[in-house]
This record gives sequence, structure tokens and C-alpha cells, in this order.
Amino acid sequence: MNPTKIPDPNAVRPDVGLFSAIVIVASLGYFVDIYDLVLFSIVRVQSLNDIGITEASAVTNQGLYLLNMQMGGMLLGGILWGILGDKKGRLSVLFGSILLYSLANIANGFVQNIDQYGWLRLIAGVGLAGELGAGITLVAETLPKEKRGYGTMIVASVGVSGAVVAYFVGSEFGWRNAYFIGGGLGLALLALRAGVFESGMFEQTKQGTAKRGNFLSLFTNGVRFWKYLRCLFVGIPFWFLAGILITLAPEFGKAFGLQGPVTGGLSIAWCYFGLTLGDFTSGGLSQLLKSRMRTLQLFIIGSAIAVAFYLFGLHGASTTTFYAACFFVGYTGGFWALFVTVSAEEFGTNIRSTVATTAPNFARGALVLVTLAFKALKDNPSLGMVGAAAVIGSVLLLLAFFSASTLPETYGKDLDYVEEE
Repeated sequence: MNPTKIPDPNAVRPDVGLFSAIVIVASLGYFVDIYDLVLFSIVRVQSLNDIGITEASAVTNQGLYLLNMQMGGMLLGGILWGILGDKKGRLSVLFGSILLYSLANIANGFVQNIDQYGWLRLIAGVGLAGELGAGITLVAETLPKEKRGYGTMIVASVGVSGAVVAYFVGSEFGWRNAYFIGGGLGLALLALRAGVFESGMFEQTKQGTAKRGNFLSLFTNGVRFWKYLRCLFVGIPFWFLAGILITLAPEFGKAFGLQGPVTGGLSIAWCYFGLTLGDFTSGGLSQLLKSRMRTLQLFIIGSAIAVAFYLFGLHGASTTTFYAACFFVGYTGGFWALFVTVSAEEFGTNIRSTVATTAPNFARGALVLVTLAFKALKDNPSLGMVGAAAVIGSVLLLLAFFSASTLPETYGKDLDYVEEE
């Protein structure tokens, strides 16, 4: 059950720099990934209105349905791409996922009804599931261990800024053109694949006897499963923040009695602007503190404060204060990329892509369950929207803090080993 050393750890290329082609392509891939991932939330109301869904409650309910279709696709795609990444290679997943979600989003610009919209969000979700895990795994396995945190910090900071661009594109060019532009950016990115090489650790593992991409091995060993489960608990709260508090910002704004209306698009833009800075801060801080876990704990505590302020400190506030709260929520949620980095660092090379790809997508996919719980609780007269969000947020953040406090430290950890069955 103990990890086994890879026969030739020198297969890792020691000369890879922070601004190598691998880091640049992974960063730009995540940029387009995030652009496409949040674009639906930004154009939700406009796009649904344009295809004939105009009644407020129908827009909310159909919006949650489409969001669940997208997240369900990511759940399926996480397993598919994760296993392929360990069996066929990180590069095949990195570029295959970009191709799929780019084509799906171009097609999304042509939808005429809710059924077409739903199926294309599902397909796009499958594609969107692969890029981040493959990119983080590739960067973690090719950079020197002392620079891994900086590399993933760059990937995350460049990547999440795609949400800010998505807001401006959606606002200026309309929702259909925004989908076309996102798909075109992804297809253009494929032209850069010639300068990127496969992970040396993965290539060396192919020469060994360890079984690669065995998803079920995460569940057949108690210690391994418990570690995997805690990784998931760390990542799930961010999608409560983004998927409930921020996506439903217009509805929360009405519940808070703000001094003016707010838009989902601008709320998302401010949140992801905060997330860009938060991911940059958490990645750098984990290097300075030489501890991933202490950094996670600090940011989870920050998220608890941000959620409390959002839910209980904005009643009757100005829209400017509300958008500042969205920024605060995003900044303190900036442990997302650190969570993916930790997930990759916790496991051996033969299942690293499986973990690094399934963990963020299971965390994203958990939004389906979070949404169902939120819808059930908000109908309770004693809770409402605000009380339901407070209950769910408290549970998720407590689980995340417990997990970050008990997971093994991964800063500076050698990754040149495989997991035994």
C-alpha cells in the first residue's frame, strides 16, 4: 500500500522555467476554460430571455437547470479526462478538452430553445472538465519542486482573469457572439501545442509496471480514499461561493433591499477579479510560508468572514458596497488553484492526473447537490434565501477547514513515485 519510487526520477526536465511554453499554454488554456465556464452565468438572463423565457421564476429555475447540466457534464468529464491523462498522457487531455469545449461553445451560439441549450451545456461541461487538471499536473511534474507553487500561481492568476474578459465581451458583443468568441479563442490556442512537451515523470511511469489511471483505486484503499475525500472537501466551498452567492446575486440583491439593482454579470466580474488576486496571493503565500495547509486555513477563515458579511452586512447597502462584497468573496475564495495543486501533490504519478482532474470537477459537480439543498432550504419560511445560504456555507467551510488541518503537508514534496494497488 506504500508509494513506490519511480525508477528514474531524473526523467523530470530540470531546466523548465516559470515562463516556459508549458506554463504559458496551461495558463492560456485555463483562461479560455474560465471564460467559457462562467460565460453562461454572465449571459444567463439575456440568453434565456432571447429564447422566449422571460418570467422571473422561470429564468431562475431554468438557469439552475442549465447550470446543473453544465456541472453534470463536468462531473462525467472529470472521470473521463482524468483516466485518459494517466493512461494516454497529460498533453492529449490538455488539447483534447480545449477542442471539445471550443466546438461546443461555438454551437452554443446557435441555440433556439432550452433543450438545445441544455445538451450543449452538458457537452461543453465535459470538455471544460479536462483542462485545469491536466495543466496543473503538467506544470507540477515539470517545474522544480521549489517553484511548483509559483507555476500554478501563474496558471491560476492568468486563468481566472478570463471571467473578467467574459463579462466585458458578453456586455459589448451580445451573448451569441460571446460564445463564438470563446470557442474561437480555444481553437486558436491549439496552434501553440507544438512548443509543449509531455511530462517526463509520466513518460518514465509508462516504462514501469504500476497500473495507470485506475480510478477505482481511490476507493479501494481506506487511507487513500480518506485523503481524496478531504481534498474534495477543501474545494467544494468555492463553488458554493460562485454558484450560489454570486450567480444568484440579482436575487440576493432584492432580498437585501439594496439601494439599486445589481447584475449577475458585473457581480461575477468583481468576484473573479478578486479571485485572480486571491489565487496569486495564496500561491505566493504558500511558497513564503513553505506550507500549503497553513495558507489554505487562512483563506478558508477569510471566506467565512466574507460569507458572513455578504449575507448579514449588506441589508439596505449601496450597489457599490455589494460589488465590493463580491470582490471580497472572490479574493478569500482564492484558494481554488491551491486546492488543485494540493490534490495533484498528494498522490503518485500513476493516478495524479486522475486525482487532479476529478477532484476539481467533483467539487464543481457537487454544486448540483448544493443547489438542490439550497432550493429545499430556501422554501423554509424560517430560513429563506439568506438563512439557507448561511446553513450550507457554514457546513461546507467547517468541513474545508477540518480537511486542510488534517491533510499531509505537500510543500516541497518529491512527486517522483507511484501508488501501489
